[in-house]
Amino acid sequence: MLAPLSLTTLAAVSSSAFATQYLTVEQAQQSIFPEANHFNAQPLQLNTEQMKQVEKIAGVPARSVAWRTIAAYKDNTLLGYVVLDDVIGKFELISYAVGLLPDASVKQVEILTYRESHGFEIRNANWRRQFVGKTANTGLVVGEGIANISGATLSCTHVTDGVRRIAAIAQVTLKK
Repeated sequence: MLAPLSLTTLAAVSSSAFATQYLTVEQAQQSIFPEANHFNAQPLQLNTEQMKQVEKIAGVPARSVAWRTIAAYKDNTLLGYVVLDDVIGKFELISYAVGLLPDASVKQVEILTYRESHGFEIRNANWRRQFVGKTANTGLVVGEGIANISGATLSCTHVTDGVRRIAAIAQVTLKK
């Protein structure tokens, strides 16, 4: 006869057992800006007015005043930025990076770590490619420029909302 599972055993078999790290931050930087020869951390702090602007543009809460931003350069020329974020999928965090051009348009989206048991299809290049060239004001909504993936609706929606938030932050604070 099998013994009942203990709480410790159940905790060990949680959904985080599905966690997959696809890229490190450094690998994502190189993937997004392969022509860059150096990256500089450029932490970003939003003030109250900027947070209100982000919320108005993105249609979602700005969520945080502090953002982990990395500027990509080729020699002395700014190529753009990589902004790192985490959103909740259904139950677990999805870590991702958004590459932005100096005009605040999306260059590339990379999934760094996916911890859910379902919905990992958001990692597919064809789905992520939908973000390229979009801004906070243009088509960064599931069903209106970004296709949903059956079985990954929450992951699609939350990552898309996160990318739109980051694009709004770029428009408010980073756009050249």
